[in-house]
Amino acid sequence: MDDLSHLPYRPCVGVALFNNDGLVFVGERIDSPGAWQMPQGGIDAGEDIKAAAFRELKEEIGTDKAEIIRIAERALRYDIPHEFGPEGRNLWGGKYRGQEQTWIAMRFTGEESDIRLDADERPEFSKWQWVALEKTIDLIVPFKRDVYAQLIELFKDL
Repeated sequence: MDDLSHLPYRPCVGVALFNNDGLVFVGERIDSPGAWQMPQGGIDAGEDIKAAAFRELKEEIGTDKAEIIRIAERALRYDIPHEFGPEGRNLWGGKYRGQEQTWIAMRFTGEESDIRLDADERPEFSKWQWVALEKTIDLIVPFKRDVYAQLIELFKDL
């Protein structure tokens, strides 16, 4: 695979959405059965990080009924794995080497019936569940585990 180290990271937001029991939302990716993750996505040009987080929630889980608890003080990065081959090179138009994610811890303020994975015309998740934050590392794809380990450290006190 070509060396992507000269490319920048894609600006991204991630949301650790906690329920009242202290568990976090994870969804199983439609395009990767068995791969679960928290809501996340790119930050649009000129978009505020908080606005991006609420937009991503609305797009991915059908609701933005949440309040911000904490914004991580530092961004977390991951590179596109070499084993992704040409498909990985072309991810995000071939402009980025990976993602730089600013994570936001939020408290879900809605009802479970507000969560609708089919709310967007391009659904991201096929199923969802609430899990303990430390359990997310066992559910995420291997190349994102380091990011999730750091994320667990950042938000373990919540």
